[in-house]
Amino acid sequence: MNPILLAVIIVAGIGILAGALLAVLSKIMAVPVDEKAAALEEVLPGANCGACGFSGCSGYAAALSGGKTANTGLCAPGGNEVSAKIASIMGLAAENIEPMTAVVFCQGNSDNANKKMIYSGVPSCKMATQLFGGEKECIYGCVGLGDCARECPYDAIMLCDGVAVVNPDLCRACKRCVNTCPKKIIGLVPKSQMSAAVLCKNHDKGTLTRKECKAGCIGCTKCVKACPNGAVSMDNNVAVVDFNKCTACGACVEGCPTKAIELLHLQYQ
Repeated sequence: MNPILLAVIIVAGIGILAGALLAVLSKIMAVPVDEKAAALEEVLPGANCGACGFSGCSGYAAALSGGKTANTGLCAPGGNEVSAKIASIMGLAAENIEPMTAVVFCQGNSDNANKKMIYSGVPSCKMATQLFGGEKECIYGCVGLGDCARECPYDAIMLCDGVAVVNPDLCRACKRCVNTCPKKIIGLVPKSQMSAAVLCKNHDKGTLTRKECKAGCIGCTKCVKACPNGAVSMDNNVAVVDFNKCTACGACVEGCPTKAIELLHLQYQ
């Protein structure tokens, strides 16, 4: 037999045998597909933000399908529409999701916050924080280098004069900015509820805070005394508003000498 033809036959035979072996092994070692989990993952937004408490959309889908949770309302980015779709697939009652938005609790822009140095390193809040807490005198405030804006998958955050600002119309409350901020000054508040908020996280005493930022909370407690609903309290030298008690009457806003408190709906106009 022609040596070339023999070689071709041998190679072809090996290929057929290997293909048959792979086909058999693929059946034996096949991983069962969870069709319900696949259907759930299909209706989830795919942000993989972890706001649901699981490892992304696939993790939430697997948890629902596997009975680890029956809560259809854990996907904040998907909102009530996704909650309804999950409920339809699972045969459950749809949980209501209250629309939330992220808020940056800081007003340390160039007009308000003093600087102790000029930072010229890697343009990252996380990196700048490693160097004496950043270039601003206030070590609690927004670094302003945009880690949160780069992390946001919905383009809901922009930098305005050295401070991050959230557009509530675009925010989907995925918490990626909350988890990314090295100063932990970003939090979630209800979109539907007008409320006062202390836009400061400075825990220094009042005399030092005044030197660091014009719009910082100096812990004078005037807002606490002014609130008729007991919605304002002090926490380690900084005022805090309880959104569940606040009626947005504006009494604390009027009483704050440094204008560290604002009505949230006024910020977004």
